[in-house]
Amino acid sequence: MKPYILYSDGKGNIFEDETMYVTGRSGWDAFEIPGDEWIELPEGGNLYELPGRRGIGIDVETGDLGLCEKGWAVAAFIPPAHTGHFLAAYETMPDAPTLPLFCYTAVGWYDGKFYVPATRIERDIRQECAGFDDKKVQEGVKTLIEAYPHNRLVQHLADNCALTYHCPAARNYFMGRWECPIPSSPACNANCVGCISFQPEEESIVSTQDRLTFKPTAAEIVEYTVPHLETAPYPIVSFGQGCEGEPLLMWETLRESIIEIRKHTQKGSININTNGSKPNAVRALCEAGLNSIRVSTNSAREAIYTPYYRPNNYKFEDIVESIKVVKEFGGWASINYFVFPGITDSEEEYEALRKLIRETNLDMIQWRNFNIDPDWYMGRMGITETGDCLGVKQLLELIHEEFPHLKFGYYNPPMERIKGDFDMDFAHY
Repeated sequence: MKPYILYSDGKGNIFEDETMYVTGRSGWDAFEIPGDEWIELPEGGNLYELPGRRGIGIDVETGDLGLCEKGWAVAAFIPPAHTGHFLAAYETMPDAPTLPLFCYTAVGWYDGKFYVPATRIERDIRQECAGFDDKKVQEGVKTLIEAYPHNRLVQHLADNCALTYHCPAARNYFMGRWECPIPSSPACNANCVGCISFQPEEESIVSTQDRLTFKPTAAEIVEYTVPHLETAPYPIVSFGQGCEGEPLLMWETLRESIIEIRKHTQKGSININTNGSKPNAVRALCEAGLNSIRVSTNSAREAIYTPYYRPNNYKFEDIVESIKVVKEFGGWASINYFVFPGITDSEEEYEALRKLIRETNLDMIQWRNFNIDPDWYMGRMGITETGDCLGVKQLLELIHEEFPHLKFGYYNPPMERIKGDFDMDFAHY
């Protein structure tokens, strides 16, 4: 399969150019994409024009690389549960604007359909577009606001997350199912280059959502999470969301919340999504009853991690230690691994990831697409050469072959999935 390159006229219209095949980007370079890596653009995917950028294609007749001069380059946003293998390949013109914080996967046109180089990495359907019903979300908002009229967190999840940003986790909460978010910290101890909830005014990009502005109390957390754990199918409650800072900065409140939650119910799983910066705090939470952790990272290498996260008062070694602490308590440990073709699949990163898996006895990798302008990211990181790369598809295959116990996915698994049948016990139609 050789899909054709796409271009935009700058007015919201997208066309195929049948004189060029599409290419994919890895690091700074453009490549022909192997025919077996294409899948049809999944439902919920979107196409973006990339202003100030010309797509790089392969001339159908000569096989030479060249620019599509007919319009702006086009990329795909692939929906959750899918991991992209190649970025959109383009040449950036002078004065091109920095791209917003989304993922930019290669996309082409073949036999009347859009195709992307990607893998469905997760069978859980908890964030499928087809599974959401706006009417039910709004009814759930009305019901739960009435049930908890003084709870600032429920109000935040309703007004900010579910109704304004259409956050899938918040919408699921108001539909009474699966994973329930617990935003808990307005502050952060990292200064991530691509932070989605806070960007300094002088930056050329803007955050995609507003950050939590208050410190919730344990009582507010317990009030709405206990009923969710008691009644929801495959229930999880998760500290640490995109609309907040670092939850471990509020670890005392979190510990109190976990203790109180478990006084009322033993059902479901209590999870934390975190940068893993405070192993001692993680230990205190595990002693209180924390079941699982998901530590976010853009790399298994300190040299790539630190320039992106720009941590305050913690080091890369701390996030590794936090994973080990959860495993020491018999908990479930995942990494939220930001996939960037050309860096994540480099041979050097592959070796570092193998070392991390062995050292921590990791349970799961959530292979997440990195929402960031590729040129901006690599420029800010000072990455000029990425070295030899395996390709994302081969990386996935090699890691799976060497570590068959290690689960691949996109979401935090519920307790039923952790302790039962990983291939069956999750949200599905």
